[in-house]
Amino acid sequence: MIESRALTGDDLDVADVWEVAVSHAPVGVADIARERMRAARELVEETVHGRQEHTYGVNTGFGRFVSRSIPEELGEELQLRLLRSHACGVGEPYPPEIVRAAMVLRANALAKGFSGARVETVELIVECLNRGVLPRVPSRGSVGASGDLAPLAHLALPLIGEGEAWFDGRLLPGGEAMAAAGLEPLRLQAKEGLSLVNGTQFMAAFGALGLTRARRLAKTADIACALSLEALQGSRTSFLPQIHAARPLRGQVDSAANVLMLLEDSAINEAHRWCDKVQDAYALRCAPQVHGASRDLFDYIDYTVSTELNSATDNPLVLVEDGVLVSNGNFHGQPLAFALDCLAMAASELANIAERRVERLVNPSLSDGLPAFLTGDGGLNSGFMIPQYVAASLVSENKVLSHPASVDSIPTSAGQEDHVSMGNAAGLKAWQVLANAESVLAIELLAGVQGVEFLAPLQPGVGVRAVREHVRSLSARLRDDRSLSPDIEAVADSIRSGALVEAVEAEVGELR
Repeated sequence: MIESRALTGDDLDVADVWEVAVSHAPVGVADIARERMRAARELVEETVHGRQEHTYGVNTGFGRFVSRSIPEELGEELQLRLLRSHACGVGEPYPPEIVRAAMVLRANALAKGFSGARVETVELIVECLNRGVLPRVPSRGSVGASGDLAPLAHLALPLIGEGEAWFDGRLLPGGEAMAAAGLEPLRLQAKEGLSLVNGTQFMAAFGALGLTRARRLAKTADIACALSLEALQGSRTSFLPQIHAARPLRGQVDSAANVLMLLEDSAINEAHRWCDKVQDAYALRCAPQVHGASRDLFDYIDYTVSTELNSATDNPLVLVEDGVLVSNGNFHGQPLAFALDCLAMAASELANIAERRVERLVNPSLSDGLPAFLTGDGGLNSGFMIPQYVAASLVSENKVLSHPASVDSIPTSAGQEDHVSMGNAAGLKAWQVLANAESVLAIELLAGVQGVEFLAPLQPGVGVRAVREHVRSLSARLRDDRSLSPDIEAVADSIRSGALVEAVEAEVGELR
């Protein structure tokens, strides 16, 4: 049974988000979070009923309408109309795991006690997660400035019985989905609509889930490199620790150590130790430097995203100890926009160098004795000719998708919001780059296993043997041509889920 995550607003991590969003771990609300939320709510109520000063989103309009006063008797209607007006996203819906991640992240942000939302509002988000109510959220429409306004409005609509949501495999009107799950919609109170839409949770969802995939991709890149090195009878000397100690970038050092570990006890390597080849091509010899640079970017992304998971990104913030509600800019997505653009670039480069190794595996002018396109009956069979085309296509697409979104800005709300992050676009691009990179690495793994098998009876290192066995459990050896699309997808899924890395680590120990 998967352990429940009790949200405090302070200690959610990237692994927790994956467990809730992908593995459907149950969620609860910690007592300490309830206490903080009640204290913040009391201050909001005092502001609504006992004070006369203007407070953004509580007794004023939104955006350019900030100077428009809203009478107390229309406070609840203000929140309702906010959700309805902001729910105007377009395009295909976000992937289900991104929506679930955004839900747990929004609940966790509210649980910090800086937003003034009621405890029952956060509990309803949690119950939707636990009972399988999944709002339908169009993926286009956020500029990532006042947070992810349009997506979060769509996310919140089922909570008030509106919008659309999936339940038990059916897309239903929000109220029907809630009823089918045995849940009652709520009536928004002062500031709650604003608290539900002000935040960076869709950008952070891409960051948290994307980072988990990226970490697996980085280990897979080292595994694939070791496999290709064996198939191409390359040298292990470029991975010796003394070399990398002379340039001690952490990612580079770790990547080189992984490859050496995977090559342990290699009969193939021993057989060509004294050959006359002086240097390998960069795609092999410089793999730690390239893989390592991506790894170092992932560390930066981890810092930014992990901080964001437990941050208050609402406006205004309810500062209980100071007794005030304060307008601020914590909702701005620029930190995440930069991180997501870096995620796309780092993942793209892992695929870029992997495709060059695939080219060496299939090209008889470069492969040092392997049959052309890794087929024993070339001409009648095309072997791995077209999978290399596919890898080239995906790598080229990634280069376009790696153009940064975070350096763009179009002012909104009549110039009130005059600088935006475009972080949602960065997240959507990074998500596609990760999928493309997983497919490219899958192609390298399939080609590398095929190449190693042409060197039998010589056996590769213990780690490479483990990956060969795992890949072969998903894809039979290519003898006569067949469609390899299902094989590529199966291996890519194994990379994404972590199953491939787990299979290798079960034999060699944990990779760095």
